[in-house]
Amino acid sequence: MTSAEAGSAGSGAGGFAERIREITLRLVAWPSVTGSSDEAAFGPLLLEFLAELPCFRDRTDRLRLIPATGLPGCSSVAALVRGRGRRTLVLAGHFDTVGIENYGALAPLACDPLSLREALRAELAGTETDAERLAAQDLAGEDFLPGRGILDMKSGIAAGIAVLEAFAKNGVADGNLLLIATPDEENRSRGMRSVRDALPALARDWDLDIVGAINLDATSDLHDGSAGRAIFLGSVGKLLPFAYVVGRPAHAGYPFEGLSASLIAAEILREIEANVAMAESVEGEWSAPPVCLSLADFRERYDVTMPDRLWLAFNILSQRRTPAEVFALFETAVAAAMERAIARYAALAAAFPDAPPAVYPPKVLTFAALRDLAAARPDTAAGGPMPPDGDDDNPFAATPPLVDALARRTGIEGPVVVIGFAGLHYPAVHLDPDVLEDRRLQAAARAAADEIGAEYGCSIGLRHYFSGISDMSFLGHRAAGLDLIAANTPSPAFVDRPAADLLTFPVINIGPWGREFHQKLERLHTGYGFSVLPALIERTVHHLFQTNDDG
Repeated sequence: MTSAEAGSAGSGAGGFAERIREITLRLVAWPSVTGSSDEAAFGPLLLEFLAELPCFRDRTDRLRLIPATGLPGCSSVAALVRGRGRRTLVLAGHFDTVGIENYGALAPLACDPLSLREALRAELAGTETDAERLAAQDLAGEDFLPGRGILDMKSGIAAGIAVLEAFAKNGVADGNLLLIATPDEENRSRGMRSVRDALPALARDWDLDIVGAINLDATSDLHDGSAGRAIFLGSVGKLLPFAYVVGRPAHAGYPFEGLSASLIAAEILREIEANVAMAESVEGEWSAPPVCLSLADFRERYDVTMPDRLWLAFNILSQRRTPAEVFALFETAVAAAMERAIARYAALAAAFPDAPPAVYPPKVLTFAALRDLAAARPDTAAGGPMPPDGDDDNPFAATPPLVDALARRTGIEGPVVVIGFAGLHYPAVHLDPDVLEDRRLQAAARAAADEIGAEYGCSIGLRHYFSGISDMSFLGHRAAGLDLIAANTPSPAFVDRPAADLLTFPVINIGPWGREFHQKLERLHTGYGFSVLPALIERTVHHLFQTNDDG
């Protein structure tokens, strides 16, 4: 489907295309890189824009800024269009973006999609790599539009705004629509987590019964778009377990008098990196296998002693596995790798003339157990004061010093590996067929996909898991395993504790598709994003609010 064809179809089925294009270009023009002053300015700018719309011009009491806890000056935006009754559907998206450094000389054009497209057309002429040739082909016509945040995910928010407008114009309908736009998704989801905690009071103030949510996040498809044209019934979860490796120090000239942490770390890396057996599959949809995101030592200066302390952290995605199951899987893998490393070293020592026997019992401790050891030995002379917990956004800067300081205070001797969680837990979410509102939302989405796909002449699939980490993890449900995670996460800054009165409701994802988000060649498929997507959202809303049976 070309953008021209989609625009024509859209004009006859709600006329979304030009309006969403206009809103998208406006939102992209406002830079909002995570952690910048522009991100803080975006919420008030969006609120001001919404207040100018006919559906809010005389109803500014239905617009609200929600402060983002832990982000001074940053706010989320809530905008309510009221119909009949209390049943309410949330449309949610984030407005922060990754940086623009990777645009190089074109950085000044990163937030100007039309000028950027012309510049990229010239830059990509005569390119040689497959990715660049595909980008040149995409940008030669009108079907794709580049820009920082246009795909991830300001076009999704634009679609949500246009659906709000259409909902208001269609007269008094059953149900209400609540748009939520948040900062900080690219970092620690503090915007959405603050909204989650504020929703109970907001629902009471506005007399709402929130029965579901549609996240508007983007997906990538490097082929014909059939994988991108999809409704996702859930989202993968993410854990960031670490392994803090303690060996036995020795001079490099006498290696068998100790045990290098490097060998243990290497075996852990070999055991876990891209291990397909640790990936998860539900109904043929696979989560990616684990990958190591951090590997570092603690040395501040050169010497010829073998490394005795190393740090690794792994990205592990989940679908149905609980945090306890993932942690047990990780512990088993670490223990197997450690045993293999020690056995190898013992065999090498036995083969070297006059080497002392290198036989050590392997030990794996959880961080919770390490903390208990430290509490039992508060006066140990092995270490100084603990570093401050801080609020560092980078788990690889904040967490390792805390683990290292605590391990030194306990005086533990290697070989030992301490395991825990380095960063924020993103819970996996999925519709539950045993819950009425979940069934209703899935039935509404399925009916909309069938109808809009037929009207626009394209396939729209239903998939189980959105493969990108998203704010879906923190909206509408209470995660399992919170106590285990809190006990084994060294930095409190990466522990999420939902409020006691958390609202629960089903969440799905319906968003735009394109290619290479976060990259210089990030680009949106405009035919789908400007026409099919809003029609799909609008039809889902219609079916949900018309459904009052058991779904």
